[in-house]
Amino acid sequence: MNFNIEEMTEKHWKEVSKIYLEGINTGKATFQTEVPTWQDWNNSHIDLCRLAACSDDKVLGWAALSSISSRCVYAGVAEVSIYIGKEYRGKGIGTALLKNLIKLSEENGFWTLQSVIIKENIGSITLHKKCGFRKVGIRERLGKMSNGVWHDVVLMEHRSKSVGIN
Repeated sequence: MNFNIEEMTEKHWKEVSKIYLEGINTGKATFQTEVPTWQDWNNSHIDLCRLAACSDDKVLGWAALSSISSRCVYAGVAEVSIYIGKEYRGKGIGTALLKNLIKLSEENGFWTLQSVIIKENIGSITLHKKCGFRKVGIRERLGKMSNGVWHDVVLMEHRSKSVGIN
C-alpha cells in the first residue's frame, strides 16, 4: 500500500478523530469514552511529534506524543499514542508511523518513549515489540471501562541509543 508520513495538523483532525473513535469502540485501545475536541487534544499532546500516515488526502493512521510529567527531569520522556484505521491495520502503517515517531522524538531530544497498552490489545503490544519497545511490567486493574470491567495494562518502553546516553 502506498502512503506517506507527514506532520499531523488540525487539517487532519476530522479523519484523525474518526480513527480515534474506532479505537475507543474496540474497547481495548483506550480508557477514553469519547473523542476530545481538537483544542483539548492539541493542548494535551506535544507539538513537535505528531504524525499522520496519508494516502492521497485520506488519513490511514496517526501517532503522537504526550508529556508524562511537568517536572523538568522528565522532559525527555513521553507517552506514545498510535491509532490505525480499522481497514488499514496489518498493512505496515503502524510500523512506519512508530519508527518515524521514534526517529522524530530522538531528533527532538526524547530519550525514553513509553506506552501503556491494555493487556488484551495484542496487536499493539506486537507492534511495539517489533519497533524495539520492551515490556517493563504489568499494572494490574489500572483502568475501568465504562461497562465497569477493570483492565490490566502492559507498560512498554523504548530507550534511545543516541539521546540521553551520556
